Amino acid sequence: MQIAICDDEVSMVQILEEKIKKLLPDAVIDKYLSGDELIASGSKPDILFLDIQMPGMDGMETAKMLRQDNEDMILIFVTAAEEYVFQAFDVGAFHYLVKPFSDEKLKEVVTKAVHNIKRSSRLEKDEKYIMVQTAGSHIKIFLRDIVYAEVYNRKVIIHTRSTDIEYYGKLQELSDMAGTDFFRTHRAYLVHFKYVEKYDATCVTMKNGTALIAKKNYPEFVRRYLKYNQRKGNEVR
Repeated sequence: MQIAICDDEVSMVQILEEKIKKLLPDAVIDKYLSGDELIASGSKPDILFLDIQMPGMDGMETAKMLRQDNEDMILIFVTAAEEYVFQAFDVGAFHYLVKPFSDEKLKEVVTKAVHNIKRSSRLEKDEKYIMVQTAGSHIKIFLRDIVYAEVYNRKVIIHTRSTDIEYYGKLQELSDMAGTDFFRTHRAYLVHFKYVEKYDATCVTMKNGTALIAKKNYPEFVRRYLKYNQRKGNEVR
């Protein structure tokens, strides 16, 4: 995760950096002492801690410029001036921290910001889709709706939650696009971990069908399925 701190007070930059490192030890933190310096860097942070009252370009103007190229940035104003709180909404501020603030308040804001980023990432991933041509029509299929897919007679059959769709294609191409939420249990099957109901060394039972599993693929399937559940916050017993 990319974090940026922009404040003309060196001491404040150092304090924020130390506190954020404790909360997000894996984050990359860039520091700037002015809005002009931040803009010139071309940085596109995931989260920006930005002072408002600074020499040269102030925080509000800096935020407006950054928003032109980074609409998804989490913007957190860190300032001693309470009077700009309503202007903060105009630049899509996530939060408005008034100096001095407690460690507990900073932790609360950072935790919510990280949660927001992760949620946005999940939603974006869920909106991925493929376009397939079948019976003369082009059909959009969202990856989130695919339960499993199989190949038969040079056709890929996609089983969604509501219907089955057939098209001429290669299962490997679908597998490459699908990502880590899917697994190729067998040369003829691609399953979506989300819809797995039960499994053993020979087959995987899905919400609306069954997929074969090759014996050699079983250990990797179990490993990847456990990892998927850990990633999604599910408990596997």
